[in-house]
Parts: sequence; C-alpha cells; structure tokens
Amino acid sequence: MASFWGMVVLLCGMVVISGAQKTKSNMPRLKLSYKEMLESNNLVTFEGLANSSAYHTFLLDEEKGRLVVGAKDHIFSFNLLNISRDLAQIPWPASTSRRDECKWAGKDLMRECANFIKVLQPFNQTHLYVCGTGAFHPVCAYLEVGKKLEVYQPDSVFRLEPLIENGRGKSPYDPKLLTASMLIDGELYSGTSADFMGRDFAIFRTLGQHHPIRTEQHDSRWLNDPRFVSVHLIPESDNPEDDKIYLFFRENAMDGEHAGKATHARIGQLCKNDFGGHRSLVNKWTTFLKARLVCSVPGLNGIDTHFDELQDVFLMSAKDPKNPTIYAVFTTSSNIFKGSAVCLYSMADIRRVFLGPYAHRDGPNYQWVPFPGRVPYPRPGTCPSKTFGGFDSTKDLPDDVITFARGHPAMFNPIYPINNRPIIVKTDTDYQFTQIVVDKVEAEDGQYDVMFIGTDMGKVLKVVSIPRGSWHDLEEVLLEEMTVFREPTAITAMELSTKQQQLYLGSELGISQMPLHRCEVYGKACAECCLARDPYCAWDGTECSRYFPMAKRRTRRQDIRNGDPLTQCSDLQPHDNLNGQPTVLDKTVYAVENSSTFLECSPKSQRALTYWQYKQVNDDRRQDIKAEDRFVRTEQGLLIRTLNKKDSGTYVCQAVEHGFMQTLLKVTLEVIDTERLDDLIHRDDETTTHTAATHTTPWDTPPARESPNQKLWYRDFLSLVNHPTLNSVDEFCEQVWKREKKQRRQKAHLSQQVQLHQQQQGLVHAHTHVNAHGLAAKWKHLQERQKGRNRRTHELERAPRSV
Repeated sequence: MASFWGMVVLLCGMVVISGAQKTKSNMPRLKLSYKEMLESNNLVTFEGLANSSAYHTFLLDEEKGRLVVGAKDHIFSFNLLNISRDLAQIPWPASTSRRDECKWAGKDLMRECANFIKVLQPFNQTHLYVCGTGAFHPVCAYLEVGKKLEVYQPDSVFRLEPLIENGRGKSPYDPKLLTASMLIDGELYSGTSADFMGRDFAIFRTLGQHHPIRTEQHDSRWLNDPRFVSVHLIPESDNPEDDKIYLFFRENAMDGEHAGKATHARIGQLCKNDFGGHRSLVNKWTTFLKARLVCSVPGLNGIDTHFDELQDVFLMSAKDPKNPTIYAVFTTSSNIFKGSAVCLYSMADIRRVFLGPYAHRDGPNYQWVPFPGRVPYPRPGTCPSKTFGGFDSTKDLPDDVITFARGHPAMFNPIYPINNRPIIVKTDTDYQFTQIVVDKVEAEDGQYDVMFIGTDMGKVLKVVSIPRGSWHDLEEVLLEEMTVFREPTAITAMELSTKQQQLYLGSELGISQMPLHRCEVYGKACAECCLARDPYCAWDGTECSRYFPMAKRRTRRQDIRNGDPLTQCSDLQPHDNLNGQPTVLDKTVYAVENSSTFLECSPKSQRALTYWQYKQVNDDRRQDIKAEDRFVRTEQGLLIRTLNKKDSGTYVCQAVEHGFMQTLLKVTLEVIDTERLDDLIHRDDETTTHTAATHTTPWDTPPARESPNQKLWYRDFLSLVNHPTLNSVDEFCEQVWKREKKQRRQKAHLSQQVQLHQQQQGLVHAHTHVNAHGLAAKWKHLQERQKGRNRRTHELERAPRSV
C-alpha cells in the first residue's frame, strides 16, 4: 500500500523541499502571466503586420495623444488611450533597385534589405524628421503630422513628404547596429555608423545652417567600435552657451586599458556651440571628452564584479534641470554567468570626473596614467562662452588646446554610482534587463521613484525605491513581474505616459500597452493593500484603489516606507476585513492510514512565508509542524507521508509577510484505518461480481465506461484523499495491466473472427437476392457495431487484485 502511494506521489510530480523555506526578498510579490494580463484587461496588444517587424523606434507625443512607431518598411501612429484604436500607418519600403543592390552585395533580402526606421525626432510643430536604413542606403524624409488636436480625427494629417534626403551620418546602413539621435534647435545630433561595412563609427551633427561636424575618423582613442544608446541635452549653467550634449554608449576597451578584450560603458560630452577648429580638427569636435561608467558589486577580497554592457539610460528630471538623476541598465559580458544591474548616477559626480585628470599613455609599459604635465588654457572640453573665458568660438581656441584635445579625449578617473554599488542586481533569473523608464509618484509619506524594467524575455518588472535612513540609502522592492508578449522576445523600446498613466512597449513582434498600476489585483483587504507597498495604490475603506494626493479621506490607508498593516489597519473592526478574506477557507480531507496526503496552501504573494500548525481532536493547543521525515513543507503546501490515526485533526496554514501573519486555510484531516478500507474493497468485489453475472454478453454492455456500481478498484483510494486528478494514475495502471490486457484482447479477437465468419455465412445464404452495394453497407454497419461493443467490454474488465 505504501509503495503504491509512493508511485502516485511521483506521478503527480511533487517536488519536495526539506528544511526551512528560502528567503524571498528578491522575488516579485506578484507574478502575472500573459493570459492573466489579458483576462484582467490590463494589457492591449498590437501583434504587428505580416509584412513588417522590428517595432524598435518610439516617439511619444503627449500633446497630440499619439505614439509614433518606426518599424520595418512602415511608420505607425497609435492612439495613446488604446493602441488598438485609430491606427494610422504609412508604408515606406526601399525601392526595388536598392533592394536588388543590397541582395547582390550578399545581404539577406528579408532581414536586411528593407527600410528599417531608426530615427524619429520632432522637427517643428507640424513635422517629424524620419530616417531609415533604406536597404543599406540610408534615407531621410519629413513626416507631416499636423497641429495639436484635442480629439483625434480619422482624416487627421499623417503624410510622408515626397522629398527624400541622404541619410548618411544620420541612420546606420546595417539594421542590426544601434543608433542614438536627438534633434535640438533644428540640428540633428546622432551617434551611428557612416559606412556600408559598419566600421566608421562617429558622432555627427547635421542639418541646420552650419557645416556638418563629426568625431575624429579611425582613431580608437576617440571611439573604439561603439554601440550608441542615447543622447541627452543637459544645461551646464543658466547661460545657454554652456549647454552640453551627453552621449551614452558602450565600446571596446582602449589598447592597454584592459588585459584582454573587454567592453566598457562610456559617457561622452560635447559642447552645443562647438564648430570645430580653425587649422586643426577642422569640422571635427574640439570639446569631445569621454569617461568610463562603472557599475559593479564590491567583493570581499577587493575584486569587483562588473556589469559593463550598457543597455539603456533614463534621465529623471529634478527641480533643478541642471542636475537630473541618471538611471542606467547594465548586463554582464561574461560567459560564466548571466546577470543584470541598475545603477544610479548624479551629475555632480559626472562633472567632477570631467574636471579631473586626463588619461595619458606613458612609461616603459606604455600604460594609461593621469596626465602629469600642464593642461593648456582654456581647459579642453570647456565650452566657449562668457562664463568660462573670453573665447567666442571654438575656432578661436589656441593651437595647443586643439592639439591636446585631439590626443587626450578620455578621462583617467571612472564615474562610480551613488553608494558605489548597484541599486538592483539580478543574477538568478533566465532573463536580462534591456530597457528602463522611471515614474516619480506622490504617496502619503513622500515621493517615490517607480522603475519599469524591460527584459529580453518579454517580461516587465515593477520596482520601487524606498529610502531606509536617507534618500541615498535605498531599498528596492520588486512589486510585480508581468509578461506582456505572447512569445518570449526582447523588449527594445519603452515609453511612459504620465498623462495617460500608461506604459508602451516595443519588440520584434509587436507593441503592447499596459497601465502603470493594477490596484485591484491586490485584493479588497486593508492588510493586503498595505503589504503591497505600491505608491500608486491605497486602501480607501472598501478596496485597494488608485491613490490621489488631493483626495483627503479619513479611511485611507497607505504605508510605502514600512508596509506595516498592524499600524495602518489595527483600528478597523473585524467586519472591515483586515485579514484579506471575509472568512477563512475551511475544508475537510479524508486520507487512508499508511498512505500519504497533500494539503494545498499557496498564498497570493510570492514573498510570503507559510507556516503550518496542528491541533488534535478534543485539544485546544496548537503545535508548530516542523520539517521531518514524514512532514515535508513545499511551496504549494504540506506533504504528510505514512499517515497514522493520530494525524487526524485540524491543520492551519498561515502566511507571514513583512512581520504580519494571517490565516489562509483550515483543513480538518480524517485518517481512515485499514479495516474500513478492506470493507470498501470487499464490497466493491461483490458488487462487481454481481454486475458481471447480470451482463454476460457483450451485446448488453452499457454505453458508459464506468457505472456508479462499477468503480475501478483503485479509485476508492483516491476518492478518500480528494485527489485532484486521476489521469496520471490511469496511465500508470494501464502500464501495469498491459500484458494481461493484451492477452485478453487476442482471445477476444479470435472469438470475434469466428463469430463474424459464422454470421457472414448465414447472411449470405439468406439474402442472395440483395445487390452487392447494399450487402457491403450492411456488413460495414455490423462490423462497426461489433467493434464498439467489444471495446467497451474490454474497458470494463477489472484489474487483478495482485496489482
């Protein structure tokens, strides 16, 4: 008996975990699948066109209420309220001749020889500037979108101008290469590849009234095979002449900077009013400087674990526009382990490094050291303005300044994150971070930064930064993990609309839209809402709903910093539903002596720890159930092996989260002794024998597979323990009885052949006058009838007691 139930446990696929439960602080509190997101109306999807893909380039227009998306051979315009409504699209494929040239050059016709949109920038109030790869021949054009509309009209302007411009230096040739661009005051700043082979990488400034300008060509000290991520304008002072352009990218480490081949994350700066040199660096940047961004976890032995693959950057604006907070997403370049991290940087630290020593190669080993000599005046990298000197233009800078800037573009000191460590580290998952956007949310006890992080598996993580002692000592709480695409795919674009409170996500397959908050999924209880620690949500006296700072309610409860329902919900009456459920779920389970049973209890929150208590019959004392040989605690419940009569009683499942305990389930377990079980088996034998005697011929077999009086013998066992499914046990028993069933089928088949032959002989003599067609149809009907009855007869045969 015990061995049989051991097999049943294996068939059910139970995975037991002995000992104490693992720490769950790094797990998402709620995990929502793609199906759950759709069923709860928290996800709207656009699954793309059959002849398009690569929905990677986003432009969010809050004023017009539109999301413009660049993809393969198409430009789309979506409604911010619902991307499935009011869709407008413009096909912009590459010309046939360009596609043929691309194919003759050895490129893939479907994946590379198309017009992949890489640049979408606002040019003025009525037009956008759009660039694409053009089948390895970059092209640009102006897209007319019209003026601001309060309500979108189906006939609104969305038209591509016929004038096509050369896109070299604006869009890459190869669609696989990353590019970053920003259009400021009619001038396009872009980091991209400028040749067919993808070897000439540069930072360009094009359009406008001035001559195009770029970085030094074929000099690895300036750029060494970079991959550009983003471009941002950050003011340096109140004087617009001091404004600087910052570029974030990753590149190969410079010669001598690392022992082997390595990737480093960089931040580069340029002056907006840089027009190149007069005799040297003509039409080249004279104020370009770069520094390394470090995101690493300090080790106990002094060796740090680095995350060097910069993936995305988000600038969180502050009251002072000169000092935004910079969120950066990194991944590892190691083949040993796969990890991701988010680091936080301040502009004060960045400016301090750019004012520090320059990197210089010197010494017998020709290694990088701080520049030991005199730095020329004005300091290279300083913008020409009245604030920091008397030079009106970079063309007026002295020759020694230009020469020094050409040979020393890199800074020696790296830029470290706030607190010298990442705020989020993930190394135990099957995904890596790809994108990030951040929303500043007003809560009852202050403002919080809520991060939405995209991954390469189509999942979105919702994380809130909570200060412990100060705003520089942050605790990261992972609130939710949501799957937003039907198939695993990398999220390559993210935009957040604070006006619509929506998040928009792009991938190779399509586009998804989701709200920033889902307060209803936390339940209607005050305790559950406080434990969620979601700044968007608060308990309003009835349920967990959206928090609005302006609405003052006496019954409102919210505690983001501590997440303590004891202090927030202790003054509520019992009928106010403190525990999260109106009544605790109470059920009765029957089990057989010397067998095993499983008591299922799974809390809604994945961060909650479950504890079990046991109370015997006629005893009010509760005992804690500790892990031992017979009691095994799992993530889904409690497994009890080798039951005996004294195990009968009440089992209570409790969940503990953030110091708060609540009861989830009460199970009354009744263990049935073996004598009573034998009575059930003997009664089943007698009933089956009587039924078999009354139904001796296969022609009288009832159509049902199993009548109430003809249960298969092992189903009595499973009904006693309230087993959830019998399919796996049926399959197991079929294997056990395979040989005997095969023998019986062979005997039955022989008897059928003899009986069928006799019937055929008799019917042939009786109906010789019937035509051949009618006879064949009648024989077919009789054969089908005979097969069906024999099959049901075999299925009702009992298994031998020896099993």
